[in-house]
Amino acid sequence: MSMFCFQCQETARNQGCTIKGVCGKEPQTAALMDLLIYVCRGIAIVQRALRQKGKASDAPDHFLMDALFSTITNANFDDNALSRRIDKGFALKKDLLAQARKEGINVPDMPEVRLEAAPADYQAVAASVGVLSETNEDIRSLKQMTIYGLKGMCAYTEHALNLGHADVDIYTFLEEALYQVSRKDIGADELVSLVLKTGETGVKSMALLDKANTATYGHPQMTRINIGVGKNPGILISGHDLKDMQELLEQTAGTGVDVYTHGEMLPAHYYPAFKKYPHFIGNYGNAWWKQREEFESFNGVILFTTNC
Repeated sequence: MSMFCFQCQETARNQGCTIKGVCGKEPQTAALMDLLIYVCRGIAIVQRALRQKGKASDAPDHFLMDALFSTITNANFDDNALSRRIDKGFALKKDLLAQARKEGINVPDMPEVRLEAAPADYQAVAASVGVLSETNEDIRSLKQMTIYGLKGMCAYTEHALNLGHADVDIYTFLEEALYQVSRKDIGADELVSLVLKTGETGVKSMALLDKANTATYGHPQMTRINIGVGKNPGILISGHDLKDMQELLEQTAGTGVDVYTHGEMLPAHYYPAFKKYPHFIGNYGNAWWKQREEFESFNGVILFTTNC
């Protein structure tokens, strides 16, 4: 078995990808993601201890959000980028541990906290901390369901943060949940409660993102969208990040370059703030899964934002 990933509903035989991801993810990439998540668990355990004593800062949680977000399906298959996040994670954990020692704060003695590794050893270490390192199938499934919920929560929360909106309660839960899934003694009943709490906090993160989007761009309106193309040069933008959309429209205004959405960026047309741009022409193509052929047929520049 080269890897194990059952993150999405399209896994091989609906059981899990073990040779290569159906999404195209290579085994070494899956391993780096497993290790990055494990490093995040260690950071969260230390950050949780600091927060309980009123000594936590926001920067570690921002790292956790970005790191977990980078491991969602089809978001980032760049091994170098993942390795750099692992490097940064180890350095951050070291700094947090030093802070805890200085403040006289006890940190749980857990493997995630103790782990250190050099970049040359990342692949070998990852093999021992992946999904299947939890041997009990029920416990494994509940822990992974929690982690996958946290990934989505981090995606929403990071997008909200990009627009200047944050909620410390979400950060606190993120730390707590990563601590709980790291416990060896946690049982199924506790994990079921944790899964439900993850869903509840996920809804809060969605509300936070909605607040950020509507406060910045207005409340979505029913909108008729052009699905044709114009004669000017065009840029196609795909993904979810409305901040990227805003910056693209601002930078292309008055240049003679038109902007089109694709796939997940379609809802950008509904926001009043974007309706003032006459060069925001319409939507090109269909669903995200047709992007390979439609990007080729677009015959123009394409901007990928988050989770394309």
